[in-house]
Amino acid sequence: MTAEQRVSIPDEEITFKTSRSSGPGGQNVNKVESRVTLLFDLDGSPSLTAAQKVRLRDRLASRINKEGVLRVVSQKHRTQAANRNAARERFHELLEKALARRRKRKPTRIPKAAARRRLEEKRRRGELKRRRREPVDR
Repeated sequence: MTAEQRVSIPDEEITFKTSRSSGPGGQNVNKVESRVTLLFDLDGSPSLTAAQKVRLRDRLASRINKEGVLRVVSQKHRTQAANRNAARERFHELLEKALARRRKRKPTRIPKAAARRRLEEKRRRGELKRRRREPVDR
């Protein structure tokens, strides 16, 4: 990981909202707010450079709303604290992955032997089909 990818986001820049989780859960499901939504104001963050903001906006576009707020939701666990930790963990993973530089692809060639085998197989299949079509002499 390069210095550009290493980002430290202070807790003051992250806000959490809670709501009731969906799905089965028995008696608790209708009264306990265990679902946690992590909100991070990407545009207003002083912790990120302009280039990092552009890269995040580009790669996490589906998670960022029109106001430039990144959303991460967790409702996997039964407790709010566990979901808060899971959301924070997922947020850090997303940032790390989105800020990572992608390796440039080295174009490769198909080996001549492989191309020759492919064409030979095509010829064999064509010949087989042609023989099926030919009328049988009686």
